[in-house]
Amino acid sequence: MTAPPRIGVDLGGTKIEAVALAPDGEILLRRRLPTPAQDYDAILAAIAELVREIESEAGGAARVGVGTPGAISPATGLMKNSNTIVLNGKPLVRDLSRALGREVRIENDANCFALSEAVDGAGAGEAVVFGVILGTGVGGGIVVKGRILKGRNAVAGEWGHNPLPRMRPEEFPGPRCYCGRDGCIETFLCGGALAAAHEARTGENLSAPQIARRAETGDASARATLDVYRDRLARALAHVVNLLDPDAIVLGGGVSNVDALYDGLEALVASYAFTDSLATKIARNVHGDSGGVRGAAWLWPPD
Repeated sequence: MTAPPRIGVDLGGTKIEAVALAPDGEILLRRRLPTPAQDYDAILAAIAELVREIESEAGGAARVGVGTPGAISPATGLMKNSNTIVLNGKPLVRDLSRALGREVRIENDANCFALSEAVDGAGAGEAVVFGVILGTGVGGGIVVKGRILKGRNAVAGEWGHNPLPRMRPEEFPGPRCYCGRDGCIETFLCGGALAAAHEARTGENLSAPQIARRAETGDASARATLDVYRDRLARALAHVVNLLDPDAIVLGGGVSNVDALYDGLEALVASYAFTDSLATKIARNVHGDSGGVRGAAWLWPPD
């Protein structure tokens, strides 16, 4: 008997993307809609519309996985910690399952990214994979032997809301984070933080991609900004190595596309980690922006 198709949905802040995934990981169909970010019921309707559209083309009811910002609280079963605010406090699993008339699996989007890269990406074949998101925010996910490690409180991998390790005197107390604390890793390593650090050093108001392009052409001030960012990233990743000691760390998100970021990064992490040598592989993602939506589909294991 042929297994039903597998659909992954990535519920982003600006767009909702859905794909049909083949058993070998190939994306067969892809559809997108803008996210009605201020309207919970409209989000449910948009996801249902995308799923049904793909099912009509793929031919048959599918198993559906959804990657979301935030997580399902083990205590209440409701969404928490989402930067799409209307999701917080809502029974998203129940409501989507009702809307589609079947079980729906939901996971944090960083966990979905990590799962995608662990199944058939840069972390394939590794037992413990830590997936990193360096984008608008800073997230993380842990996959152990092909399974997402969610944790007792559903916050495993949320390294972005730990303090930046080994802070320099000039870094204290750190920027204020939306979580209400100062000096979170996210405030130092998100894309906006890279731009802010460059402006603080040089007075130039440039985006992260512009800084990267200037660094590639040999601009000394842009390279210096990336050096500061790389050092902060290395300190934060060394903290992960000391706590988790993963086989592979896979970088994703917009900042992960900066080639110069990887120059000497493993050596820097090794210099901060509590080890005589670093065997952990640190790699750029394979699946790019499709990591989250593919990982959502992989919430239903391979047939």
